[in-house]
Amino acid sequence: MTRIVIREAEKTDAEIIQSIILNAYNQYEQHLPQDRWEQYQEDMKDAVHNEKVKARIAAELDGELVGSVFLYDSSEAAYGLPELGIHSPIMRLLAVTTKARGHGVATALIRASVNRSLLWGAETLHLHTNDMMSSAIKLYERLGFERAYDKDIIKGESVVKSYRLLLRSEYSWVTASC
Repeated sequence: MTRIVIREAEKTDAEIIQSIILNAYNQYEQHLPQDRWEQYQEDMKDAVHNEKVKARIAAELDGELVGSVFLYDSSEAAYGLPELGIHSPIMRLLAVTTKARGHGVATALIRASVNRSLLWGAETLHLHTNDMMSSAIKLYERLGFERAYDKDIIKGESVVKSYRLLLRSEYSWVTASC
């Protein structure tokens, strides 16, 4: 039986987390123009050490670090976009190694993000994604995230879709232990 442990990421985890993120998102390189892909990679690397990250959550599977997610407290902190008007936690760069997928690691990281957001007194948890991340979108929707069209980000001709989860203690998957 596999065992998932969710914990705070430590500074010593930074290099491994960066590698997990880059490897997990590498599948999307073919969907982006080269200049946007290179910028996206730089943004991912910067996030690992960004002081605006409010929480870095790590996931271990059978003792091995296999996933992470970052939480920001606003759209200004997450994207430098105060005009989006998001003043509640934003989940970014959810990443799970390919070999650990299918074991519930992403769900455990989302659950931890929800629980952390509730501890902070938040009423909503946001994230942004796009159509190339279709399996992630299916997971988010299955867990109760709904589209928040008013918080979409337009980048050139593409739309970075906003999703929002209304945080309520009655969500059974939220209150289940990690």
